[in-house]
Amino acid sequence: MPSIDQYLNDLSDEFEVLGDWEERYRYVIELGRELAPLTDAERSEANKVRGCASQVWLVTEPQADGTLRFRGDSDAHIVRGLIAVVLRLFSGRAPDEILGFDTKAAFDRLGLSNALSSQRSNGLASMVARIRRDAELAKAA
Repeated sequence: MPSIDQYLNDLSDEFEVLGDWEERYRYVIELGRELAPLTDAERSEANKVRGCASQVWLVTEPQADGTLRFRGDSDAHIVRGLIAVVLRLFSGRAPDEILGFDTKAAFDRLGLSNALSSQRSNGLASMVARIRRDAELAKAA
């Protein structure tokens, strides 16, 4: 699996090719359409991400090799796309790699920090905080 930085480089290159933010939003929404939906059982209160304006669910699956696999879903198309971006960066990673990654710098590089509304930015931060929390719990286990 490529490094988290390589995935960021790939995403950054993809975003640069698209040019303006209208095209980038369409691309992010398309990424979200590629996500496998969660089951009704997985859309539970326990999996709900707090701090998001939209409904967001995140499932964390510890793997035998110590990595964490994440799956997510939302009732909003753009948020579902943002989940896809986050999962591309973090799913399949070791807790140390997740915790050592500078997410704010990554989102700044992708232009997400300036392009998203404050509500969407807060929701994105809540998703990342949940992933980091789960990585800390896995590391402590």
